[in-house]
Amino acid sequence: MVDRSYQCKDVLILAYQSFGVLFGDLSISPLYAFKSTFSGNLSNYQSEDVIFGALSLIFWTLTLLSLFKHVIILLNADDNGEGGIFALYSLLCRHAKFSLLPNHQTADEELSTYHNPRYSYRNLQSPTVKRFAERHKKAKTALLLLVLFGTCLLICVGFLTPAISIRSAIEGVKVRSSELHYGVVLIIACILLVGLFVLQHRGTYRVAFMFAPIVILWSLSIAAIGVYNILKWNPRVYKALSPYYIYTFFRDARYDGWISLGGVLLCVTGAEAMFADLGQYTAASIRLSFFCIIYPCLVLQYMGQAAFLSKNFSAVSTSFYASIPDSLFWPVLVMATSAAIVASQSVISATFSIIKQCYAIGCFPRVKVVHKSKWFRGQIYIPEINWVLLVLCLAVTVGFRDINHLGNAYGLTYMSAMFVTTWLTALIINFVWGQSLVLALLFALFFGSIEIIFLSSSFIRISKGGWVPLILSVIFMLIMFVWHYGSRKKYLYDLHNKVPMKQILTLGPSLGIVRVPGIGLIFTALVSGVPATFTRFLTNLPTFYQVAVFVCEKTVLVPYVPQKERYLIGRIGPKSFRMYRCIVRNGYKDVQKNEDDFENDLIMSIAEFIQLEAEGSGTLEGSVDGRMAVVRTSEKFGKRLEISELERNGEASSSMPPTILNSSKSHILQYLQSTYEMESPGSTLRRRVRFKLQPDMNYRDPNVKDELLELVEAKQSGVAYVLGHSHIKAKMNAPCLKRFVIHVAYLFLRKNCRAPAVVLNIPQTCLIEVGMNYYL
Repeated sequence: MVDRSYQCKDVLILAYQSFGVLFGDLSISPLYAFKSTFSGNLSNYQSEDVIFGALSLIFWTLTLLSLFKHVIILLNADDNGEGGIFALYSLLCRHAKFSLLPNHQTADEELSTYHNPRYSYRNLQSPTVKRFAERHKKAKTALLLLVLFGTCLLICVGFLTPAISIRSAIEGVKVRSSELHYGVVLIIACILLVGLFVLQHRGTYRVAFMFAPIVILWSLSIAAIGVYNILKWNPRVYKALSPYYIYTFFRDARYDGWISLGGVLLCVTGAEAMFADLGQYTAASIRLSFFCIIYPCLVLQYMGQAAFLSKNFSAVSTSFYASIPDSLFWPVLVMATSAAIVASQSVISATFSIIKQCYAIGCFPRVKVVHKSKWFRGQIYIPEINWVLLVLCLAVTVGFRDINHLGNAYGLTYMSAMFVTTWLTALIINFVWGQSLVLALLFALFFGSIEIIFLSSSFIRISKGGWVPLILSVIFMLIMFVWHYGSRKKYLYDLHNKVPMKQILTLGPSLGIVRVPGIGLIFTALVSGVPATFTRFLTNLPTFYQVAVFVCEKTVLVPYVPQKERYLIGRIGPKSFRMYRCIVRNGYKDVQKNEDDFENDLIMSIAEFIQLEAEGSGTLEGSVDGRMAVVRTSEKFGKRLEISELERNGEASSSMPPTILNSSKSHILQYLQSTYEMESPGSTLRRRVRFKLQPDMNYRDPNVKDELLELVEAKQSGVAYVLGHSHIKAKMNAPCLKRFVIHVAYLFLRKNCRAPAVVLNIPQTCLIEVGMNYYL
């Protein structure tokens, strides 16, 4: 009973918090839904039946697409609690062989987050459609393109939502100040938009506590205004909830009524956020918020506007603000602007998350992802995308003088994204949930047909603003696909040209070179074998560090990888080679940790692996490329190494006197490093630690202690990062289109994106780049 009370309390808390993130966009749709619906020739039909018909359309669209599709059905299609287009794609790739990620391993399927116990149908016989898609690469590519197109549409939502929401809120001033010039409203909206984007880098942790109360107060206020208008103007408006009025609407308005559907669909803009941001909350909390507050408040507000318009049709262009009682106008205007800012902030944050997920699976150029420890989990900031969104947002705000054109672009974008989600969900129903193909098709045909009807109306408005998101979505998708194509070709080139292990083993423990103190981290996309980058380095400079670690950072199609399962450690060659392989597995929503933490975690994981190998199995000695082991640090054997913090002067802050290991760096190198750190303020903030062996640890094999001691000494001497600096070229006999994609499009993206060292946050004093020519 106590547990149940705690669960109810948690649901209530999450339901309260969800208002500030999930429902801001949906709750401000009354600002422009009726206005956009009657923006065309439908304004010539000034009868009560037509107004009631428009209300009936809005009510049933909100009920079917928001309530039934998203809240009741789609919230069940979560990926370990995460939602969104990438969650659907991840589920499909894990339950069917749809993934185009090149470095998948069987060990990835052993992750605790890989299989969801709710989906127990993966062992059933594969349906025919599934087997067909698994066998044909074109089908996999088509699925990826569909996902990328849906993602590009949501990126467009990222700049259209702030533009239309803030501008719609500010335009209410003209209702009370009709002589106010249009340019003044535009300037105010642009100032708010610039301020919103400029402050993104500071995060929202200081003001996030205000978001939920703002949206709740706004929702209750518009509901109260709706009730007031119903009672004052037309209590009979409840009859419009009958679908009969949809029939009378199209009977009277005919073609003009069909064109107006492009405005009706604005009532569900924001519904996709309930599923996309599911990971921060739970399905139960979202359903509670929607059923109890959002849905009834929106229905009452739309009914109130319809009741007002039935007696005051001349005010249709300002129906929301015109229906507000005079004494409440300015407070409601302030609340509308605040709610619009909250909605815009949520959409911008969601856009950053979408870009991060595209980048994680190799479908977006390298960008800098910023996450501060005091920010909320999953909250990130991408500087490049922030400024691109600001420019696009200002462009559409200033460029579209008629806000109805902005509404056309917004509605077309959102409905197209919902249509993509519908078909992905249909695949989930069949492939993941194990339901029949007939049920999946019924879902797709029912909701898809509704969305196609709305889209057919929106396509008529392409010349009136709808062309902007379509063109930008195509451009974004081309960028993503070109980057994915080039990155995949580069990986396949690495895979084809990797060095055979036998060639490495014949060189002996010294590898035929001079081994110097320190640790060399060779970054590669390969999960097996030795990259050509390493041998090219040895050819030009026949020396390397005493400990070599081949590091592969890869993305697994799960939202998050638990920290204890992140590192997959193995050995390359015999123990005397002191060569290891570390595969760092990240989920598509994982945020990169600080590089100092990465170094320390890597050293601890290798130490665990050395002891685990000795205690668990001695058969790996002399293997060509040793078996990989998931290292759960300190779970079975305890910590092998002690860590003591170092002050800036280099002394250990720990009270325990560690064994001092002198650095092998020359005085000149130490002087250069200290000079660089003094000139680079960020480098002085790096966490400095010293490792030492546990004094009371017993070792069955004395060689284990020697190997651990050598690892500690190497870390004390310094860590170097070896990265490939690739020069991409197309083969001489390549087709013209391929040469254009490689030489022009892909190289342009590579030159104008972040360098790998910047993304990994590697200090220049620790970086070694090896030039490589790639002929794709």
